[in-house]
Amino acid sequence: MSLSEAKKKQGGLAGIIAGESAICTCGLGNGLNYYGYAIEDLAKNAEFEEVAYLLQFGELPTLSQLKEYKQKIIAQRALSEELKAILRAIPKNAHPMNLMQTAVSALGALEGEKEDFSNQDEKIIRLLGILPSILVFWHHYANFGKEISFNSKQESIGGYFLEKLLGKEPKEDFIKAMHCSLILYAEHEFNASTFTARVCASTKSDIFSAISAAIGALRGPLHGGANEAAMYLIQSFNSVEEALKGVNEKLSNKELLMGFGHRVYGAGGDPRNALIKEWSKHLGGDTLLFKVSEAIETLMKEKKPNLPPNADFYSASAYHFMGIKTEYFTPIFIMSRVSGWSAHIKEQRANNKIIRPSSEYIGVEPREFVEIDKR
Repeated sequence: MSLSEAKKKQGGLAGIIAGESAICTCGLGNGLNYYGYAIEDLAKNAEFEEVAYLLQFGELPTLSQLKEYKQKIIAQRALSEELKAILRAIPKNAHPMNLMQTAVSALGALEGEKEDFSNQDEKIIRLLGILPSILVFWHHYANFGKEISFNSKQESIGGYFLEKLLGKEPKEDFIKAMHCSLILYAEHEFNASTFTARVCASTKSDIFSAISAAIGALRGPLHGGANEAAMYLIQSFNSVEEALKGVNEKLSNKELLMGFGHRVYGAGGDPRNALIKEWSKHLGGDTLLFKVSEAIETLMKEKKPNLPPNADFYSASAYHFMGIKTEYFTPIFIMSRVSGWSAHIKEQRANNKIIRPSSEYIGVEPREFVEIDKR
């Protein structure tokens, strides 16, 4: 079997080069890097806003640049009355990902991007500032009938989100854990949602449409929804023994366990996993939930060594230990990945050609049309 035939058989465009990018290396023997910076260095030493700046402009900011960048993001937190009215109309039982997608699409109508894209950087900053506000506004209104203020002493996106969601000043460790998580999720090369954003951008559509399309791709459990699925799995067990028995049964039944394996990294493992696991252990290492998580990870290493945990597995418990509802895990992903999506949209626009691949036809041979009364 030739290499091209093997790739076709594998499906899902696995291994197919679909374009060029200078933003990120992912699983190429160099680990995960954003514009040349190792994910380990960024996650351990940077704030998320530093990484968002890096993805938007290609270089890490100076202290003064970071301060100015943060102030611009803070200034974009508020929702217009028109957008609030739309969010009030979305019912409590709506999926939060549909909420986020609807809000971003509405922004395109309410405060759209210029047709020549000359204000794209302003719109990226608007999205970074407003996305946390969208979720927390709807959360408080849909659940408690209360409208919140967007004023806050928290300068970071992670700190602001936690404060407004939980209604109290967040612990410093929570803010640091959020920085780590947001950095880990910020960018990941041509994943499904990023490629969706680039396809949309390649048609010369506006940035809100491209981000909205990306959110639609992220919603699925095989992509962004994996952290929610991982949390439901972990929470379904009441003891370590029950978890071991349950996972063994799932493996025997050939069920898919979300939070394990990765299309790009393979058996080498996701470099983001160890970084977020540190925070999960720090925040809840003495809890049954963390012990169950580690037991599942150990069992999977024994039974499925080619399926190590990915970033979603311990992100789930880290968020849980901060008091975040499971259904909000993937919307947090949006707050982070919007920085990566936007970087790819800018890159696509800078040297654009519409993305229009071909398919290999496997249908019936040409045939004669038969009149309806003769069929």
